[in-house]
Amino acid sequence: MSERPSRRGFASRPGDPEHWIKASDAPPHNSDANGFTARLTIDVTPDLRGRIKIAAFRRGVTVADMLRDLLAREFPPTTEGDPS
Repeated sequence: MSERPSRRGFASRPGDPEHWIKASDAPPHNSDANGFTARLTIDVTPDLRGRIKIAAFRRGVTVADMLRDLLAREFPPTTEGDPS
């Protein structure tokens, strides 16, 4: 019986953990200073999720873009770089 060919490249993980976080080939969503984004997962009720989706639809934007703008307004960068 012949041995299966290795498919290591298909689902291989980077050896360096930094490459899991920063994928240089991923297109940036916003004009982020370094061009990389991070995923944030939160739990919301189905009712709140529906209201968020409706608000985004009415504004003609994606939920992700709307929430990114909201978070950027709520948590602006500080001059000292400290998260306040």
